[in-house]
Formats: sequence, structure tokens, C-alpha cells
Amino acid sequence: TLYWHAIQLDFLRNLFSKTLGISGEKVLDELTLEGVASYIQSGKCKNIICMVGAGISTSAGIPDFRSPDTGLYANLQKYNLPYPEAIFQIDYFKKHPEPFFALARELYPGQFKPTVCHYFIKLLKDKGLLKRCYSQNIDTLERVAGLEGEDLIEAHGTFYTSHCVSFMCRKEYDLDWMKEKIFSDDIPKCDKCSNLVKPDIVFFGENLPKRFFTSMAMDFPRCDLLIIMGTSLQVQPFAALADPILGIISIGGGMDFDSAKAYRDVAHISTCDDGCLELAELLGWKVNILYMLSKYPYSMDPFVIRVRQRLLTSMKVLETLK
Repeated sequence: TLYWHAIQLDFLRNLFSKTLGISGEKVLDELTLEGVASYIQSGKCKNIICMVGAGISTSAGIPDFRSPDTGLYANLQKYNLPYPEAIFQIDYFKKHPEPFFALARELYPGQFKPTVCHYFIKLLKDKGLLKRCYSQNIDTLERVAGLEGEDLIEAHGTFYTSHCVSFMCRKEYDLDWMKEKIFSDDIPKCDKCSNLVKPDIVFFGENLPKRFFTSMAMDFPRCDLLIIMGTSLQVQPFAALADPILGIISIGGGMDFDSAKAYRDVAHISTCDDGCLELAELLGWKVNILYMLSKYPYSMDPFVIRVRQRLLTSMKVLETLK
């Protein structure tokens, strides 16, 4: 229940406070991206947690939720909703599932490719530094980039599985079954009881997956560096993970960056792709990003294409010098 979640979050805040130590001791040489890179290279940073939201997928062509004019909620007029968030409200969905499935057809996983940011997170895994990636996204691009189920906490669920909404049934369906229904313009109905079938994404009015809370309790006390990207931290309880107790670096987001007491939080204001690329360059990982962009599926966003072309040119120059 929500009450239980609140108790858990209070308990975990106290636990993290004692475990991480709020002594004011400086971990970074300087409160800049360079300071963060130096900390990662020092060998003292062994467990990095990433918290990500819709902003890491906008360069892949997927709109975020809350940006004025371009955000998803600002462009739902054609669905005649009582209010934009209704499209993800569980009670509204059960009565009027058509708008959600029409939107799902437009944004269905598999139509988009990972961004520089997704591959940077995969690179953290390859370097043995990623403790976990906590994602608000349902686009599955973290998985396409190479993260596996154990690497991910999909806090707002996933399209990989679906279930009948009836508590008496709960029959499970796979990705291919749901995809066929969505693209045939059929409202997915359960083969067993004829009730609605919903992808296992978390709607407003539903609880987050249990694994979110159990993993949170295990992961964050061990966290050496928390990187927050592409989220406005407006949705609870996900946003509670970024309690000021936990912060170190945020590419977009709000912690203590510039007060007289600031000693560990870093804000880097840029697009997520720009920030990841700059940090990768400071770490000497630029070539790794190039390799991923050349080998794996990548976003067709003009920025990503320019980065890839620039890095390929650099590689050709290096090869010529050899």
C-alpha cells in the first residue's frame, strides 16, 4: 500500500543517511564534471547508480511528458481526454482503453533506437561500475542498448509482458501477443475471461513493482555515485530516491549545487547526450562510445549522427597516423 511505501521511504532515508554519512566530508576534488571524472578514475568509485527519465530518450524521437509544446501531455488533444494524465490513469483506462492503445501504437518499443546516453550507461556496465540503472521509462531502450534485467529497475514497468486486469484471472501474455493486438487495431482482451489485457507498465493509481523497493534497500547504501539524467523528479515515489541525502551528480535535477554548504552535488546543464559525451571524453572513453555507435543500433537524431561522423573521422585520422 501507499502507507507502507511511505514508511519504507522514511526508514530508507534514515538508513542511507547513516550509511552514506552526512558529515560534509568532500568526496570530489571540485564540484564540476571534471571533479566527477577524477573521482570515477580514482578507484574509489566502484558502485554507480543511474536514475533516468524520459529526457534520455527525446533525441531518439520519443517525446518527454512535461515539456511545454513538445511534451507528450501537451499533444494529446486528439484523444479527447478529460485531462492529459488520464491516458495513464488506471480507472480511466479500464473504462476507456482506446486512447492508451492508440498512443501505444505510435510509441511502441522497437520503433526507436538508443541514444548516446543509453550507450554511456551500458559503458558503465562494461567497465564494471554500474550497480543498477533505475529507469522511469517504458521504451525499453536501455535493454536495446545492452542492459539486462539484472542491471535494470524498470520502476514504471515494461512492455515485455502484459496481464489480464482481472484479479481473478491475471493471465500473462508476451510482447509478441500484445504487439499483434495493438497493430491490428484490436483492444487486447483476455483469451480466458475476455477482460482487458494491459502491458505491465505502471499507471497512476497502481503500485510500483516490489523489486523497486527491495532493490532500493540493497543498492543505495552501497552507492558511491548517483547520476540523475533526463527526469524532472516530479513523480513519487521514484523522485524520493533523489532525496538530498543521496546526491552527487545530476545532469538536470535539483539538489544542493550552489549554497555555502554545497560539498558534493554537481549540476551539469546540457542535453543528456552532450553531458554523457563530455563525461566520456574526460574519462578517456570517447573511443568506446564510437565503437558502440558504429556497432549497435543508434538514434537517427541529427546530434547523434554528427557525433558519430565526427568520431569516425577522428578514428580515420588516428589510423592514418599509425
